[in-house]
Amino acid sequence: MGRRGAGSDGAGDAGDASPLFGFVQFEFPWRLGPADGRYVLRGHAGVPAHVLVLATLGTAERRLLGRARRPRRAEPEPPPEPVPTSRATLIGAEPFATQAEADAWRSGLEPEVEVARAIVTLNAVLHAQRAAAADPWLREVARDQALVVRIGLGAGDDVAHGRWRSAVTVPAPPGAGTRRSSLRSQERLAALLGGRDAALACEELALRARADLDAGRLREAALQLRVALEAALAELIPWAERAGLAARLEELRSERGPVGAAANRAVQGGLDAETAADVERVLGRLEAALRVRTVTALDALP
Repeated sequence: MGRRGAGSDGAGDAGDASPLFGFVQFEFPWRLGPADGRYVLRGHAGVPAHVLVLATLGTAERRLLGRARRPRRAEPEPPPEPVPTSRATLIGAEPFATQAEADAWRSGLEPEVEVARAIVTLNAVLHAQRAAAADPWLREVARDQALVVRIGLGAGDDVAHGRWRSAVTVPAPPGAGTRRSSLRSQERLAALLGGRDAALACEELALRARADLDAGRLREAALQLRVALEAALAELIPWAERAGLAARLEELRSERGPVGAAANRAVQGGLDAETAADVERVLGRLEAALRVRTVTALDALP
């Protein structure tokens, strides 16, 4: 096919019969963790589902940074250090049978649905890398952390090298209630840093459960939720009589059975659809109770 530069959104050579693959591409302003290269991601029964191509852009090789070097004087007002950019390209393992099929896929795209699926797949790779490297600090990614998101079509080898037949840049979706949420978050942060509020253990545990659930790690989510629920039932007692939280706590206590059953299933193996729905439902109720507690605490501040 007629190759175009990585910035091109135009069509390639119409006479080129190279098979086309769909792809989603992200760029993040840090190293993701796995080494640069191509990774075949296999699904059910070992059938290839995607090819992930990782590349680090924008900075010189720094593997030896910090080795055999002594501290040196830092000059005042230094310029910012350049940061690496990681490009992650997720390519469908199977090509489209015809140009018409590829065009139909492109015209019927729901960009944010496709991007959300790609984020889940990429995070599964990062989760595997964290386990493989035994590195608790290796983080997963969120859609709004990407510098740029692209969706398009191209020949497999071309896409792996940053070229494509056609692509679009997908703008970040506008957030609902972003300004108010941001203001409240800043207000909470000031209260936490100023010692006028305290972060609860159940808040962190609930966040971990949410991250696992959204990533499709149902067993981990069920296990996290069990501990998060017990911590919340203890930590929220002082707030029981405020803003209707007593009723919410009673409701959460009644969920101990389903949550315990889900955690037991998680220890033994996978969760069925009904148990997974219990985990999602109870986690949502716990998160709602925590939001009530946070708003009540902020409103009570002088």
